[in-house]
Amino acid sequence: MQGGGWCESVTACMYRKGSRLGSSNLMERQLEFRGILSSNPAENPDFYSWNRVMIRYCDGASFAGEGYDAGSRVYFRGQRIFNAAIQHLLSIGMSSADQVLLAGGSAGGLSAILHCDQFGAFFAGRSTTVKCLADAGLFLDAVDVAGGHTLRSYFGGVVATHRVAQTLPRSCTGHLDATSCFFPQNIIGSIKTPIFLLNAAYDTWQIHESLAPDVADHGGAWRACKSNRLACNASQMKVLQAFREQMVGIVEGAFSRSKGNGFFINSCFTHGQSKVPATWNANGSPTIHNKSIAKSVSDWYFGRAEVRAIDCPYPCDHTCHNDI
Repeated sequence: MQGGGWCESVTACMYRKGSRLGSSNLMERQLEFRGILSSNPAENPDFYSWNRVMIRYCDGASFAGEGYDAGSRVYFRGQRIFNAAIQHLLSIGMSSADQVLLAGGSAGGLSAILHCDQFGAFFAGRSTTVKCLADAGLFLDAVDVAGGHTLRSYFGGVVATHRVAQTLPRSCTGHLDATSCFFPQNIIGSIKTPIFLLNAAYDTWQIHESLAPDVADHGGAWRACKSNRLACNASQMKVLQAFREQMVGIVEGAFSRSKGNGFFINSCFTHGQSKVPATWNANGSPTIHNKSIAKSVSDWYFGRAEVRAIDCPYPCDHTCHNDI
C-alpha cells in the first residue's frame, strides 16, 4: 500500500486532487518495484517470485475515509477503495493464494496497521497464511518541543474530515476517541492477524513534522538539528532519545505479548526502509545483531525464527543509512 501523507481539511483535500495522490489522471504510469517489491532474487530473495501489487494511494486518509462534504461535493471513500482493490485481487487469483502479506510504507504503513485484521477477514475459513508488515507506520502521539500535540491536532483533522471514526477498530473506539484510535500505539496491541513493525527509532518524518515542526520550533532552534543529526546539541539529543524510548516502550508493551508479531526497530535517522535496495537487502544494509531487514522480515514471515529486534540507542549502530 503506497504512502504519501494525508489531507486534514476539505481545502487541503481539494488541493490534493490536483496531484498524483488525489487523481488517477495524474499518477505516474509506471513505478519501479525495488526492495521488497523487486523481482530480482539477489535483491529480494524470499519474495521475488511472488505476485506483487502496489495499491496506489489517492484518498488522503490511509484508505480509511467514509464521508461526504456537501459544500464541496467531495467524497471521502478510502475504505471503499481498499475493499474494492482487495476484492479485485481476490477475483483474479489471490483467493487461491497459500501465502499473502499486506505491506505498506509511511501513510501506507499506517494503512497496513488499520486494515490488517480487515485484510485477514477476507481469507476467513481458508488455510492461507495471512500477515502484515508496517514500514515507517508507527506514528507516535508525541508531545512536540513547544509542549503541544501537533500531530494529534493534524490527525484530528484527518479523522473529522474523512469521517474515519466508523471504519476504525471497534476494539479501540469502544473506549477511546477516534483520533486516539488513528494512532497505531492504541490499536497494535489488539490486532489479531500477525503483524511486523519495521521502524527507525529516530523517524525523520516524525522529527520534522511531529516532534519539532516549524510551528513549534519558535526561533528555529531545531533547524540545524533537523538537517544534520551531528548538529544536535545535548538537550536536543535528550529529546530525541526520549522519543526513541517512547517508541520502544510502545513496541515492548501489549504488542510484544502476541507471539505471532515481530519487530525491527533500528536506531537510524530515516523514514521507510523496505522499498529501498540499500536498506532492504544490499551489502552494507542496516542490521541488528548482524541480521538485515530483509532476512528479519522473511524469517518472521516464514516462521524460521522469532524476530524481536530493538537496536541500542544512537550513536551505537554503524550500519545505518541516515537521511540527515
